[in-house]
Amino acid sequence: MTQSAASTPPARVRYIDIPPEVAPTPEHPIRVRSRPMPASERIALHMHAWAQVAYASRGVLRVAVESSTWMVPPSRAIWVPPNVPHEVFVIEDAYLRTLYVDASVVPNGLDACRVVEVSGLLREVIAAIDTRGLTPTRERLLGALALDELTRSEPLPLSVPMPREKRLRALCEALLADPGNADPLEYWAASVGASTRTIARLFRYELGMSFSQWRQQAVLARAIPLLNQGRALSQIAHELGYQSQSAFSAMFRRAFGESPRAFMMRDTERTLDESALRDDDIEDGLTPIEH
Repeated sequence: MTQSAASTPPARVRYIDIPPEVAPTPEHPIRVRSRPMPASERIALHMHAWAQVAYASRGVLRVAVESSTWMVPPSRAIWVPPNVPHEVFVIEDAYLRTLYVDASVVPNGLDACRVVEVSGLLREVIAAIDTRGLTPTRERLLGALALDELTRSEPLPLSVPMPREKRLRALCEALLADPGNADPLEYWAASVGASTRTIARLFRYELGMSFSQWRQQAVLARAIPLLNQGRALSQIAHELGYQSQSAFSAMFRRAFGESPRAFMMRDTERTLDESALRDDDIEDGLTPIEH
């Protein structure tokens, strides 16, 4: 896994320039921006004065902040509050709709990053806002409905929390790079020059979970892009250190309440967005990516 901003944040966090026509204001508090994003694109650590909802109807994103990293699979979205430094990696070719939300209308309770399910209603509302010539009244009503749907969306367990303590941080970075490694905690503790007891205590103190619970989150994060590639479940299970496909599927079902395939089958906009991607390419080409 590529090293993230959560591991080595640049010294300078900057605000990203957004085209004026899509930047939210108190008068137009919710804007939508749609564009294709090529695989391996990286948007460096930055922040902006408004909140955003990054919704990939096709492809997989990874969003990192200092304390955590999130995988965002198709038809899910990540909420990022205003003024939160974050970094974005495009894991696979994606079609992204970003909802920019002025700080003046951010609902109570949405003060932390989270990945949420995109309901059919929310998907259609975002698409409706992403049209030209909206009247102020319709824009306001659609925006309020989108925010209401977001507040009702259940967070999904797609984050991998990251510690601050140097030894534990080094251990977590190494395991993120090789989540299928089944070596026990004793091995990983020794690799960073700490006792097993110390590392176990740090996992509980800094991350509020055990080593095995954290490793499962790292495995789930790695599984998302592999599933999106259409890889065989048996191959994914083997790569992630599971003895059988059924053992991997059972772990996944406990985490998400459904099978791996069912989780990834909600890409209902694929045909529409691939058509939009072709149209955008013909009209504009792959324009420079702005966040």
